[in-house]
Amino acid sequence: MTAKSLLTKATLASSLAAAVALASVQAQADTKKSEKCFGVALKGHNDCAAGAGTTCAGTQPINYDRHYFKLVPKGTCTTIKTPHGAGSLTEKS
Repeated sequence: MTAKSLLTKATLASSLAAAVALASVQAQADTKKSEKCFGVALKGHNDCAAGAGTTCAGTQPINYDRHYFKLVPKGTCTTIKTPHGAGSLTEKS
């Protein structure tokens, strides 16, 4: 491996680490303006999940699954209407 290719790989790795750190900071800032709203996401459009046997972003198997949440602007969750009722700030059982 040449010195140039090692430098390129190191630069790429450094850029990737910086991008991940920035995304983390932005996600933390977004939580001040948003809230988790359970039961409102459409199939495959959830932001994450809760409960046993669930995974994370984009894996929701059906529309309005009560175990998955979508981040929504603070104060709007319980006003979102679905065929199964309003959104919930807590995981629905």
